[in-house]
Amino acid sequence: MNQKRDYSAWIPLVIALSVIAGIFAGFFIPNPFAKFNSDKDRKLNTILSLIKENYVDDSVNIEDLVEGAIPAMLANLDPHSSYLSATELIATQEDMDGKFSGIGVQFQLSNDTIVVIEVIPGGPSDRAGLLAGDRIVAIEGEPCTGNTTDANKVREKLRGAKGSKVKVGIIREGKNTPLAFTITRGDVPVNSVNACYMIDKTTGYVKVTQFRRNTYEEFVQALRSLKTQGAKRFIVDLRENSGGYLEVAILMANEFLPQGRLIVSTKGRYRRDDSAAYSDGQGQFQDEELAVLIDEFSASASEILAGAIQDNDRGLIVGRRSFGKGLVQKQIELSDKSALRLTIARYYTPSGRCIQKPYKNGENAYQKDILDRYSNGELYSKDSIKIDKSKIFYTTTRRKVYGGGGIIPDLFVPADTTESSPYYIEVANNGLIQEYALSYVTSHRASLKKMNDYKELLRNLPANDQIINDFVKYAANKGVPARWQYIHQSQDIISSLIKAFIARDIFGQSAFYTIINRIDNTIDAAIKALNKHQAAFPIKDI
Repeated sequence: MNQKRDYSAWIPLVIALSVIAGIFAGFFIPNPFAKFNSDKDRKLNTILSLIKENYVDDSVNIEDLVEGAIPAMLANLDPHSSYLSATELIATQEDMDGKFSGIGVQFQLSNDTIVVIEVIPGGPSDRAGLLAGDRIVAIEGEPCTGNTTDANKVREKLRGAKGSKVKVGIIREGKNTPLAFTITRGDVPVNSVNACYMIDKTTGYVKVTQFRRNTYEEFVQALRSLKTQGAKRFIVDLRENSGGYLEVAILMANEFLPQGRLIVSTKGRYRRDDSAAYSDGQGQFQDEELAVLIDEFSASASEILAGAIQDNDRGLIVGRRSFGKGLVQKQIELSDKSALRLTIARYYTPSGRCIQKPYKNGENAYQKDILDRYSNGELYSKDSIKIDKSKIFYTTTRRKVYGGGGIIPDLFVPADTTESSPYYIEVANNGLIQEYALSYVTSHRASLKKMNDYKELLRNLPANDQIINDFVKYAANKGVPARWQYIHQSQDIISSLIKAFIARDIFGQSAFYTIINRIDNTIDAAIKALNKHQAAFPIKDI
């Protein structure tokens, strides 16, 4: 397919997207809501005034009372209407815009210590000399270890204005004394396409972790790269993708659909919040077979993309039932630079189904839904999925799909528990697998850096038996005794994860997925379906 495109053809789509933009979450357009003059409004102001003037303790902060009252008030609406303080709004916008100013590391909290798990190549920390495995023990002279360490506060301290400096104290394995670094903050890109590689000679794999502002460009670039490598079919992995900008999902769906196909529609209380987005026929990947992977943590924009592909019979949806978020939030910036995210509409897939799961039983029941899926067996058996058969809808080829709570996949793949064991759960929950991988990288960094790619790395790593034996000794020294019956049961997943984390620390996130995906039963199921051409357009019952 000719990739030199006339971008003027995009103008109608861009205009249409601009019209519907205001109804979607993440469009930071202030909305001049009219002031309320009701008795209830005056009552609230009166109560605040009485507290301020008469309460026995004069240290009460009225602003803190208001900040605490707003979330409680919104909790009575729906699970997704929310309030963001000014600080939270800035952090959220930076993250969703795909770029912020900071020191350029990814870290995790492990045993009450901040551990650097990745240094972004070419970023401020890379230039300063930080390494994966370093432990951040102080920021600006203040300690950040112990059970009171808050990862969010550490993140706030490390971020800052471009060009500003931050002093970081580091403990590095093999060094007897702490190291001090002064790092000049700079722009740090946040990628949402975490992996892009060829699984085999004709199958390209793309992992999308969130729908940020720059995700569409990353996604198209990844697909183009795979196509030049010979990809004739794609696996798009949306598992654990909680969503983001909905207009990005629309643009991504448009790349696969023929002209004039409905992608998503919304309906609100007022007609101004109703909209519909259609494909423009200019997508570059309309001919390749497509499998989209979802699970119980795929939500919002992930469900829009999956629903558009499924209802238009364009590709095969593989995995487990998605989260079930079908509410649209509008973000309204307030006078103090905080923001209200207010649900103003529901979105509908092309067949007309709303996939929002019930929330009338309260916040606790809503948040427990995923745990309930575990307990009722839904993650392990398709027959255990609770389907509301009164909400039947039909795809373009008259396949039955259902509303009322998430996208139900065309091809169900149960959660794989065959290699799970009490030993694996304990070492994983304690972060020991990642710790061991970081320790290995630190001890062998000079030789590992000479490797050209993850394939050469795998050829030069110790055999699985040696990796397992060394890891078991490491875990025992960390307080987890060997339990060989369970270790044998979980040795494949443990050794694969160790190799994947080592590869990530040397070559980045994409290398992690190339290794761990080899033992992924959902990807295996997708490849088998693609080999049978079950994802050929238009999809029919399989």
